[in-house]
Amino acid sequence: MSETNTIAPGKTGRQNDDEIDIGFLLGSLWDHKIFIAVLTLVFALAGLVYATLSTPIYQADALVQIEKKSGTIPGADMTEMLGGQEKDSETSTEIEILGSRMILGQVVDQTDLDIEIQPTTLPIIGDWLRRKGVTRPDFMEGHASVWGGETLAISELVASHESSTLKLSLESLGNGRYRLKDAQGNELGQGTVGEKLVVEEPWLELTVAELDAPAGATFTVIKKSRLAATNDLKSRLQIETQGKETGILNLTLQGPDRQELVKSLNATNQVFLSQNIARQAAEAEKSLEFLEEQVPKIREELNEAENRLNEYRLESDSIDLSAETRNALDKMVSIEASLNELELKESELARRYTENHPVYRALLEKKEQLMREKARLEERTDNLPETQQQVLRLSRNVEVNQEIYVQLRNRMQELRLVRAGTVGNVRILDDAVAQGQVAPRRNLIVAVAGVSGLLLAMVIILLRAALNRGVVSPEQLEELGLPVYATVPLSDSEKRGSGKRRSKPGGLRHDRRKKDGSAKSLLAFRNPADMSVEAIRGLRTSLHFAMMEGSSNRLVITGPSPTIGKSFLSTNLGAVCAQADQKVVVVDGDMRKGHVHEAFKQDAHGGLSEVLSGKLEFGQAVRTSEVENLSWVSRGSAPPNPSELLMQARFSEFLDYLSENFDLVIIDTPPILAVTDAAIIGKQCGTTLMVVRFGINTPKEIQIAEHRLATGGVTLKGTILNAMEKKAATSYGYYGYYYNYSYKSE
Repeated sequence: MSETNTIAPGKTGRQNDDEIDIGFLLGSLWDHKIFIAVLTLVFALAGLVYATLSTPIYQADALVQIEKKSGTIPGADMTEMLGGQEKDSETSTEIEILGSRMILGQVVDQTDLDIEIQPTTLPIIGDWLRRKGVTRPDFMEGHASVWGGETLAISELVASHESSTLKLSLESLGNGRYRLKDAQGNELGQGTVGEKLVVEEPWLELTVAELDAPAGATFTVIKKSRLAATNDLKSRLQIETQGKETGILNLTLQGPDRQELVKSLNATNQVFLSQNIARQAAEAEKSLEFLEEQVPKIREELNEAENRLNEYRLESDSIDLSAETRNALDKMVSIEASLNELELKESELARRYTENHPVYRALLEKKEQLMREKARLEERTDNLPETQQQVLRLSRNVEVNQEIYVQLRNRMQELRLVRAGTVGNVRILDDAVAQGQVAPRRNLIVAVAGVSGLLLAMVIILLRAALNRGVVSPEQLEELGLPVYATVPLSDSEKRGSGKRRSKPGGLRHDRRKKDGSAKSLLAFRNPADMSVEAIRGLRTSLHFAMMEGSSNRLVITGPSPTIGKSFLSTNLGAVCAQADQKVVVVDGDMRKGHVHEAFKQDAHGGLSEVLSGKLEFGQAVRTSEVENLSWVSRGSAPPNPSELLMQARFSEFLDYLSENFDLVIIDTPPILAVTDAAIIGKQCGTTLMVVRFGINTPKEIQIAEHRLATGGVTLKGTILNAMEKKAATSYGYYGYYYNYSYKSE
C-alpha cells in the first residue's frame, strides 16, 4: 500500500500575470540547462567549422623612415625654430602621399594587381580542400572544380575598358590549351600557353604563362579597372607612425596570398622612395632654372655699373675714396648682399609657404631690419661732398652686383651637385615580410559563436517563460473560483519509459504492438504505487462525496484543449474505482479522435458511433478488461456527424442503460473549446470535471471553457490539475508543497 501526502503551499505563484517573477525565470533556465548546453555546443561547432573553412587572411609589414628634409637653399630651412611641429607636419604629409592614388596606382601597374584569378571550387569545402593540397579524385575527372596543385598564371592581360571590370572564364582543354569565354558563357577564342591570344570583340590580349590543370578545370579571370584595383589596395594598406616624433612609419598589408602581400608592399616602398627622390631633385631643378635666368641679368647690370663708374672718374678726375667713404661703402655692400640672399630665400619659401607661415614671417622681419640699417647709412653719406657721394653710389653698385654675381654662380654650382646627388629623405628600414595569419581568429570565433548560442538559448527560454501564462499551481485555479479535486503529478515511470516508447501527455502511450485486449498498459495496473496513481486515488475519494450531490452516477471528464491527459485520467480513474469493488465503465465520447481503445490494446470499431447509428446493441458495445469490475466502450468508427448523433434519443437511452448496469459511468469527451460534444454529453450527466494541463492551459482558456459549458447548461463541478512537474522554476516558491513523501509497503 502506498500513500502520498501534500503540504499546504507557503505562497502562491504568479498571482498577477502582468508581473515577471525573477526566481521563476532563473529556475526556467536551470530546468532547460540541457537545451542551453546543446544549443551552445551547436553554435560553437558551427563557429569552429566556419573558422576552419574560411579563407585565411595573412599580414605583411615593412618599416620606413621619414628623415628631416632640408631646403635646397642654405638657410631657408628654419624648422628648428618650431621644434617638432614642422617635423610632425612633414611626416603627416608623407603619410598622405604614401596612401595616394599617385603612388598606389604605380604599384598596381608594376604588380598586375588589376588581374585577379579565382579558381572554381566545390561549394563550402572546395577552398579548404584546395588549400590542404587535396588532389583531384578519379571520379571528379572532367569536373569544372579546381583541386590542389592545379594552377593558372597570366603574364599579360590588356583590355580596352577603362572604368569597368571585365569578367572572363578560362577553361582548361588539356595539353596546355584553353578556351576563353565571357561572363555570359559565349566563347571568345582558344589559345595555347605561352602564346598571345587576341580577341577583337571585346578587344583584349591575353598571354597565359602557366596552366597546370586537367581538361575541364575552370578559372574565373577578372580584369579590374586601374581605379578599382587601386582602391582595393588602398583599403588593405594601413600606415601608422611608430612612437612620437620619430618619423618612422609601419606599413601593413593584408590579404589571402602571402607572396602577393610581400611583392605589393615592397613595390609600394620602392615607388614611394623613387617619387621622393624625384620630388627632391625637382626642387633643386626649379631653383637652378630660376638662378640661370637671373645670372645674365646680374652680369649685365655689373657691366653697366662698372662703365658708369669709370666714365664718372674720367670726367671728375676723382680716383680714390676717403677712408670714411670706403668704410660706408663696405657696410652698404654687406647689407645689399644680405638683402639679395634673403630675396633668394624668399623666392623659394614663396613656393612652399604662405606669408603667414612662421618661417616666412621671420624672413620678412629680418629683411625689414636690413632695410632700416641701409636707410641709416644712406643718411650718413648725404653729408659727403657731391663728388664723393657720386663715386660712392657708383662703386656701391659695382661691388653689390659683383657680390651678387659671385653668390649666384656659387649657388648654381651647389644646386648642380644637389641635383646630381639627391637621395631624398625616405629610407627603407625593413623590407616587407609576411608575419602570419591574422584572420579568421579561430578561438575568438568559436568563443563568440558559443556565447551567441548561449545567449540565444537563454533568450528563447526566458521569452517562453515570460510569455507563458499556463496554470502552474492549484491556487491559480482557486482564484478563478474553481475547486481543485486533485493535483496529479507527471508519472516518474512514464518519464523513464519515454526513451523507448513515446508517451502521450498525461501518461497514455502509443504502443502499436499486438492488440490482445490487455489492460496491463494502464498505469494503475502496471505500477499501482506510482505517485500519479496515488493522486488518482485521492481523486476517487473526493469524487465519492462530490457525486453524492449529483443527479446521476455519470462523470464527464473534459478539458479546454487536446493532449492534456483526459484519456489517461479517465481510464486510470476507472481502474482505481474498479479496484474499490465498484462496477465501472469508461466510455470514449470523442468519436473524432478518441484513443481510449489504445489503453486496452484493441481496435476502435464496434463502439459508441455504431451504437448511436443503430448498427450495434447496447450490450454488444460494452467490453470487459482484465481489471475486475472494469468495462469500457470504444469510440467506434469516426462518423461524419458526431454532434448530431449525441443529440439523438438513442444516446440518452444508452446512458440510462449504462447507469442501470454500472455503479460509475466515466465519459471521456472531446475538448470543449474545439467542439460542442462535451456540453451535449455533460447536459445528461450529473458531474463534470475539467482537466487542466500543468503549464499548458491558461486561465483565459479555462474561463472560456467554463463559460462554454455554462452556456450549454452544464455546471462545472471542479478541476483536476494534471501532469504537474517539480522544476527549479517553481520549487523555490509555490512548489514547496509538492509531493515530498511516499509511504510504500516493504
